[in-house]
Amino acid sequence: MEFVIGQRWVSHSDASLGLGIVTDISGRRVTLGFPAVDEERTYATDNAPLARVRYQLGDTIETFDGESLTVRAVEDIDGVLMYHAEDAGGELQQVSEVKLGSHVRFTDPRQRLFAGRFDRNGAFRLRMATVGHQERLRQSPARGLIGARTNHLPHQIYIAGEVARRYAPRVLLADEVGLGKTIEAGLILHSQLQTGLARRVLIVVPDSLIHQWLVEMLRRFNLSFSIVDGSDYELDDAADRILALLGEDADDDEEGGDNPFEQSQRVLCSLDFLAGSDKAQRDALRAGWDLMVVDEAHHLAWSPEAASPEYQAVEKLAAEIRGLLLLTATPEQMGLAGHFARLRLLDPARYPDLAAFEEEEARYATINALVRDLQAHGGQPDAQQKAQLADWLGDELDELLARDDGGRALIDTLLDRHGTGRVLFRNTRAAIQGFPERRVHPAPLPCPELYAERRTGEDGIAPEAGLVEETWLEQDPRVAWLEKTLTGVRPAKVVVICANAETATALEHHLQLRAGIRSAAFHEGLSLVERDRAAAYFTETEQGAQALICSEIGSEGRNFQFAHHLVLFDLPENPDLLEQRIGRLDRIGQGDVIDIHVPYLEGTAQETLFHWYHDGLDALTRNTAVGVAVKAEVQAQLEAALADPQADRQALIDATREHADALRQRLQAGRDALIEMNSCRPEAARALIEAIETEEQASGLVDYMTEAFDIFGVETEDHTETSDILKPSDHMLTGHFPGLPKDGITVTFDRQQALEREDLAFLSWEHPMVAGVMELMTESELGNAALASLSVKGLPPGTLLLETLFTLHCPAPESLQLSRCLPLAPLRLLVDVNGKDLSGALPHDRLNELCSNIRRRTAQAVVPQVRAEVETMIDHAEGFAAQRLGEAQQAALERLRALITPEIDRLQALQRVNPAIRNEEIQFFEAQLAAGEAAIDKARMSLSGLRVIVSS
Repeated sequence: MEFVIGQRWVSHSDASLGLGIVTDISGRRVTLGFPAVDEERTYATDNAPLARVRYQLGDTIETFDGESLTVRAVEDIDGVLMYHAEDAGGELQQVSEVKLGSHVRFTDPRQRLFAGRFDRNGAFRLRMATVGHQERLRQSPARGLIGARTNHLPHQIYIAGEVARRYAPRVLLADEVGLGKTIEAGLILHSQLQTGLARRVLIVVPDSLIHQWLVEMLRRFNLSFSIVDGSDYELDDAADRILALLGEDADDDEEGGDNPFEQSQRVLCSLDFLAGSDKAQRDALRAGWDLMVVDEAHHLAWSPEAASPEYQAVEKLAAEIRGLLLLTATPEQMGLAGHFARLRLLDPARYPDLAAFEEEEARYATINALVRDLQAHGGQPDAQQKAQLADWLGDELDELLARDDGGRALIDTLLDRHGTGRVLFRNTRAAIQGFPERRVHPAPLPCPELYAERRTGEDGIAPEAGLVEETWLEQDPRVAWLEKTLTGVRPAKVVVICANAETATALEHHLQLRAGIRSAAFHEGLSLVERDRAAAYFTETEQGAQALICSEIGSEGRNFQFAHHLVLFDLPENPDLLEQRIGRLDRIGQGDVIDIHVPYLEGTAQETLFHWYHDGLDALTRNTAVGVAVKAEVQAQLEAALADPQADRQALIDATREHADALRQRLQAGRDALIEMNSCRPEAARALIEAIETEEQASGLVDYMTEAFDIFGVETEDHTETSDILKPSDHMLTGHFPGLPKDGITVTFDRQQALEREDLAFLSWEHPMVAGVMELMTESELGNAALASLSVKGLPPGTLLLETLFTLHCPAPESLQLSRCLPLAPLRLLVDVNGKDLSGALPHDRLNELCSNIRRRTAQAVVPQVRAEVETMIDHAEGFAAQRLGEAQQAALERLRALITPEIDRLQALQRVNPAIRNEEIQFFEAQLAAGEAAIDKARMSLSGLRVIVSS
């Protein structure tokens, strides 16, 4: 090493010192000052752990006063370098290395190599693997759907895949109770966030479901949400009250003050809270969102005359937020007008008028009949059908008929362009297998004298309401029956649902204190935390509650699938509420028969209602989607029968059964069947599931993370055959490893074990820990420079090879998803000093087997000696990379146009026949195409890693 005062050097052993400057040379010792840390160090000249800093042409340097310049030439003046560098205005300046800034961080592979800041082989291998895996995942059809802690059910995966790829999706998820709408919404959210199509998400749910959604999003999808509620506004409200007392106006400046909705990218809030607070609505609107989810959307009441506060609050947000998911298992609970109202929220331009919507409904049966006929005849229409199809499809018909696919393309096009299939997804239990049998256990009981005046009408349905608690608990035979039933099925878990919170509270106290039966109450009078505690107590298997006593809110949203006994202490008047109650247990995947126990008081409205549901609607033994519509048809007869339970109810039962059968047949032939065809396409679902499972089952993730744990210094310990315990170690490479708590975490790579053991973290390619490792590898310098030795027979000792990693650098928003057409896969090149490309002769994996690490002290001595040859090889590699860039850009443009142009053509054709296609969707893809073309034109090859290999 030759030292000259004024030279800049960097320490191998402590990069935090920054750029050092030679201040004194005395005999065999050299002294360097390190201004960045205000320290001075003295080293022996013959073995100082230092590397000379020499910037190359094109490098960016920074002067001590913070000015950034680009090196255009380098001159050596008596051992001190003079840089001729260009400033931002294009003017050349002369900058001595003495004037360089001392705060320096070497991230460029060349700089790190020549500064002696290179890594071991393992880090370089991990970097290569990271870029390769990232590219594969970006182009995978399963992107965004990998690693959710759910079963792969075709209808859920199909809906998620279909909706998540849309720009600003606006759809109604209306699968019947128990089919997993929350999971579908979670998959869509996760995918949109993964692909960059959404950044900010707002979820609005009934107050009772806040914590369930919070836990489900985190447990199943690793998505954390912040809750915004009244507590965030308490101080503001108090300040407003003080100002009012002082006679001053509250500050309603919409642009001033902190906005709780802006504190997080993902927010969860209550519909009741949002509807009841004008200030919260204003803040939510100001915050700006990419996607909003509204659960239990049937609570949004609307009629042509008036809209509820809840509907108005959601309507304001829906008008501003691009993407909207509405969830309800009962889309027509409020009748056809209510169904129209929710579609109107999704697209007011498509659904502006209720009368027009009612007329449109009648057309679905015709389309459905034609589709079924085409399916039955191999997709070949008769002359009359062909004429009808020509009216609907125009010139495309001949091309569709010419395809040899059994009419599949014709039917798909027909389903796509007509009906509400694009905005409405509804799968039914009839089409999805896997539901349990329902077994009904009626329990007629004598009506006590206490209820003599409460036998009829609404009073007869819940006669205990308003009475003294001790009195009715003692005299109502349903209470003694409930005690006996719970004792008889012990230790089986039992969900008990009744209409009123007061009834639920009284029953729970009675069972707990007088009957000695472990139970928990669940009703709207409890706080959210108290409700969650009650549900958790009921979930416990050893010392948990046997019975959960719920008011009506217990029938919405919560999943008690682990229980298979349901007691309906009373019956609701609304058939959809009955289905919601049963749906808490009767869900897809339920392994046991559902035992439904119905105690009712003889000679009262309860008895009438039981027989109407059981004998008329058949709503207790099977799911029914026609209950509300049938009730509207027989409303007068039902009210008369409830008012006089002693009268003959057979006419009511017969009329109910007749209307129910007719409506079921009509729904099967009409709109519901048409929607069902478009809500789950088995072939597409199977292909997606196969892609997901291929990614999950491959050993690549285990190998990748095992190497990462080793490189970063994470301790691993076997837990079971398919799970490991991870803990931080004292020798970790970084202060924090992504997703690793201080006290460690137990993880599994196995989906089945993750489903059985919710306490284990399920690592997948899209888990935050794995994504964090990938980000660390690509955003930091780790592994971008390495040195290795190679021992191959016939290769002369001292032979140099350079393995390089180039990636396409294309600055563009994630939402453009250019990775689909512009591969970011590593361009790996292996060259020698003569510029020969040896990449094919020695693949990366084979080279890894032959390479070994060089001792750091030896390597640091080698690098200065081979610097000139390495710089020559880098030039050769960059030349090869530049040749590949033009080819990659042209291929990318062709792929981009092939991806987007057909979608634009399809949407334009769809729009001519289906107004559900919005102009914004077409404009989005046109903008995507233009922006993509511009971004591809600016793409550049970037050297992101290199490994110098010396033969021995």
